[in-house]
Amino acid sequence: MKTKKYILNLLGFKCPIPVLKISKKFKEISKGDILEVNTDDPKAEKDINELSKNIKIKILKKVILDNKIFFKLKKY
Repeated sequence: MKTKKYILNLLGFKCPIPVLKISKKFKEISKGDILEVNTDDPKAEKDINELSKNIKIKILKKVILDNKIFFKLKKY
């Protein structure tokens, strides 16, 4: 099965919207798929770290640049 990549642009959305949209998207995608997320919500980093502990998300990459956070997440 080929890994699919999805992108969520959540720039401009504030807590709790980013984590809710990520959670919803993870329910729709398959095991092994990648979700790339862009956000500028200052609380998103903590929220996504907590979400990854509660559902099957592995944080592959996190980059913070100019008040924006890029996450590369994998469903396992």
